[in-house]
Amino acid sequence: MEIFQYLEKYDYEQIVFCQDKQSGLKAIIAIHDTTLGPALGGTRMWTYESEDAAIEDALRLARGMTYKNAAAGLNLGGGKTVIIGDPRKDKNEEMFRAFGRYIQGLNGRYITAEDVGTTVADMDIIHEETDYVTGISPAFGSSGNPSPVTAYGVYRGMKAAAKEAFGTDSLEGKVIAVQGVGNVAFNLCRHLHEEGAELIVTDINKESVKRVINEFGAKAVEPREIYGVNCDIYAPCALGAVINDQTIPQLKAKVIAGAANNQLKDPVHGDQIHDMGIVYAPDYVINAGGVINVADELIGYNRERAMKKVEMVYNNIERVIEIAKRDGIPTYMAADRMAEERIERMRNSRSQFLRNEKNILNRRRL
Repeated sequence: MEIFQYLEKYDYEQIVFCQDKQSGLKAIIAIHDTTLGPALGGTRMWTYESEDAAIEDALRLARGMTYKNAAAGLNLGGGKTVIIGDPRKDKNEEMFRAFGRYIQGLNGRYITAEDVGTTVADMDIIHEETDYVTGISPAFGSSGNPSPVTAYGVYRGMKAAAKEAFGTDSLEGKVIAVQGVGNVAFNLCRHLHEEGAELIVTDINKESVKRVINEFGAKAVEPREIYGVNCDIYAPCALGAVINDQTIPQLKAKVIAGAANNQLKDPVHGDQIHDMGIVYAPDYVINAGGVINVADELIGYNRERAMKKVEMVYNNIERVIEIAKRDGIPTYMAADRMAEERIERMRNSRSQFLRNEKNILNRRRL
């Protein structure tokens, strides 16, 4: 790939290649934008087909974190790391300590956290070398398991989307189809059950389905059936790209609001569900509870304060809907616009500040 051409096209700031022969570390840190503050984004470990594929993934994910953090109202930019390797057999302490030293060398421009293929234990090792890491063990003053907090944010965002679709944010009596019932979705189901919603669930893990049935009285369907069930809200909480040419014709829901990342297979699918009158809560806005939570660690974690910030996912979804109406665009585009407008305001503010400082210096010289 033409690296600098790609960086210029999407306005990236920096790529850092990290290599440590002894431990086998091969890592790529991508920093997209630090207009709002230091870049925050997790470390993913994966068996990439090629180095180019790893670079592309790091860049794509870093840019996504810029939008996610900006839309969440955080004073943080976007970055991401990918480590090339099999997380099941290639990990070792030396690898993550070496990586921690690379992060420390960036002097706060990039802050990491766990992601696919990495764990809290891995973050603890990185923490031996740097303070620029979040999602470490609670023993170090961290927030612990992010799943319940992410789920609460999705629940709040779902209520905001429901208000737009049904005229009320109450979920009592609403039929909600939850696709995937892992850690985040299980906690989401708990909130929905407590409010009186009726749950239809599916997952390839049958034990997870049984747990939700036993705990919350959910009804189960086969994975391929979830798209076409009669429901008020469809909550994708597993794989990405589930809103596509094959699934859209099956949808009966008036709202799509779930925890999964990259729910739209292509932007055109966001246009299609908009034309169908479906209220879509953009994924990176509604599932931002986790990153809002770990960001609070940067100022000394306080759970009560963090949860109050996560509640604001409701307001963020409302704002996305307002922008969509204001500009006559689908909500997936409105989410991007909301993030971009915030970044642009900060850039303009900084530019004005620098101009004022320059004018003051010039007057003093006169």
